[in-house]
Amino acid sequence: AIRISLDRPALLRYQVRALIAAAEGRHLRILLPMISEVAEFEQARGLIDREIDRAARKGEPIPQHVDVGSMIEVPSLLFEIDQIIALADFISVGSNDLLQFIFAADRSNPAVSRRYDALSPAVLNLVRQLVSAAERAGCLSEISVCGEMAGKPLEAMALIGLGLTTLSMQATSIGPVKMLV
Repeated sequence: AIRISLDRPALLRYQVRALIAAAEGRHLRILLPMISEVAEFEQARGLIDREIDRAARKGEPIPQHVDVGSMIEVPSLLFEIDQIIALADFISVGSNDLLQFIFAADRSNPAVSRRYDALSPAVLNLVRQLVSAAERAGCLSEISVCGEMAGKPLEAMALIGLGLTTLSMQATSIGPVKMLV
């Protein structure tokens, strides 16, 4: 996750160099995982920008455009939602991890999995707040939800009903979600 990359910046720099080279002048989107505060995003974004500058100085092909996004998986980032939306080029809500942290319940542990409820009022209010923040910033189209929640037809319908327009799911979920929508 991002903490390892920021603790060992050379690791992130090598990964970014590989992404820049692979982009070969095309559009590049980099999604940063497990961001817990805006400062982590800013630090990682700075490293990415330095690697792009480095490649340009060396005459290497650089991406036509680079978008850097943030995963919202750690609840602490929700308290800086307006700031991260303003800084990131796109946002992806990682519903699996975020809901596990919110409910303090592992969805795969039978002893506590019943406490993990993607359609609970808490989750639906959270999604509504995220949509409102994105609407205030004028970037609703730049927020997506990924994870099991997006790939279950009823939950996907709730997300769409709350205003989200982009859902990311496993290929096997596309047909059932598409049928309901």
